[in-house]
Amino acid sequence: MVTNLALISGSLLLGIVALGSAIGIFIAGQATIGAWKKCYLNNKAAPMTLLAFTGNPATQTFYAYILVGQLMEAAELNPDKMLIYLGFCVVATVALTGTAIIQGKLAAYCIDTLVETRKGFAQYMAVMGVAETIALFTMVFTITLL
Repeated sequence: MVTNLALISGSLLLGIVALGSAIGIFIAGQATIGAWKKCYLNNKAAPMTLLAFTGNPATQTFYAYILVGQLMEAAELNPDKMLIYLGFCVVATVALTGTAIIQGKLAAYCIDTLVETRKGFAQYMAVMGVAETIALFTMVFTITLL
């Protein structure tokens, strides 16, 4: 029973966070395509660096995968705490999914601004890194709680 609950929890964690990453990538990808269109219409070079912003929300799926492995290990070692672990998974799922979507929205603004000004790549990446930090904190703190 505990193993089944761990598998279900892990599957939901990974699946929902992957959906959040996909939504974030979709938002950023639309901005990238729109920015490239602007470049082409104005006979300017389309910067490939925009893909760095577009792919940023994908990392949350990787963090979720790491958490699933830790969850399975914790459930095996302490099966009596599985309901508590399920709670941790729910909170981590919300946080990771949210940061992926937020990164996609931030990326869209970064992409638009970078194409218009051709300046500020490092500063925009730093902003993306702040959102990434919340995702990393979520993963690390959840692992320490398991």
